[in-house]
Amino acid sequence: MKAEVRGWLIGLFTIAIIMAIPVSYVYATSTQEKLNKAEEQKKETQSQLNETKEDLQELKEEKSNLEVQLSDLNKKLTEVSDNLNDLEDQIVKKEEEIKITEEDLQTAKETEEDQYESMKIRIRFMYERNDYALLEAIFASGSFGDALNKADYVKQIAEYDRKKLQEYEETRKLIEEEEARLKEEKQQLDQLKTQVEEEKKKVNSYVNQTASSISSYSGQISDAEAKALAYEAKIREQEANIEYLKKKLEEEKALSNLAAQSKWRDISEVKFEEGDRKLLANIIYCEAGGEPYAGQLAVGAVVINRVLSGVFPDTVVGVIYQKNQFSPVASGRLALALAEDRATAACYKAADEAMAGQNNIGSCVFFRTPIEGLNGTRIGNHIFY
Repeated sequence: MKAEVRGWLIGLFTIAIIMAIPVSYVYATSTQEKLNKAEEQKKETQSQLNETKEDLQELKEEKSNLEVQLSDLNKKLTEVSDNLNDLEDQIVKKEEEIKITEEDLQTAKETEEDQYESMKIRIRFMYERNDYALLEAIFASGSFGDALNKADYVKQIAEYDRKKLQEYEETRKLIEEEEARLKEEKQQLDQLKTQVEEEKKKVNSYVNQTASSISSYSGQISDAEAKALAYEAKIREQEANIEYLKKKLEEEKALSNLAAQSKWRDISEVKFEEGDRKLLANIIYCEAGGEPYAGQLAVGAVVINRVLSGVFPDTVVGVIYQKNQFSPVASGRLALALAEDRATAACYKAADEAMAGQNNIGSCVFFRTPIEGLNGTRIGNHIFY
């Protein structure tokens, strides 16, 4: 009889250990996955930091090249401006020369006109008198020599008039030619000035564009530097998180050993409090409101499994509000759901059945969206383990 009792106790103890093993094992496995994920996130952040540093170096090189280009453009702009100023000085001088030439030309024209008028008067006089006055003056001479002298004098006057008129005409022509030349040179200077002004506008536009590009690169550099600092801070934060997860994993491994020796309560031993039903139905709604009924019952079963397990709180309130266990609690979604009692009839049915001991996931105490390498019971969009 003693042997039978001893065998029965050993068997019961073995069953308790078997029931406890999945709880502690999964607990540790979950943290290991978090640790692996944290290390992957750190690697990804480090890769992003390296890429940002490379981008930052390229931006700085581009900015440096643009600054050299801007310096060259500013030199060219200075040269063009100096050239333009020189042209403007030449144009001013040319305009002054043209002004003087125009005044000389006006004087020459007036002199030519005066000479021409004098000649016309003398010609008119001779024509009107039919040259009789000149003939009389010549014939009235006291001697032949005197007559020749007078005739020669008249000839000299006529030749003088023709000569002066010719000189004035030549002078006028020369001045007109000079005026035309000066105006042509001024026109060329005006055209050159227009070209230089256009060149100045282009260079000035290049200067503005380059300066704008430098400003843009400066902004991008500032953004890249800020991004790099943010990545570095994130890496430090992730490193701290990895250390935390490693420490937590060690603690959970110790808890795993303890859970292996603990026992589970029977559902009949649990005393549900007022409000547990509503609380359980609404956490089911937050976690699996869009899942099939089997998935809703499974979430309720996870909560009840934890209540029955010796490694979790022994009340529904304690399990659901245990720190860092259910995300709707931390996000505030559960509080909103409770305030409006958003749980559906199906969620309440799943809560009632779970509290009555219905279980479609065995001893699973965790669930999440499936990930590669995680084994468990797949129901809807969740895997229970």
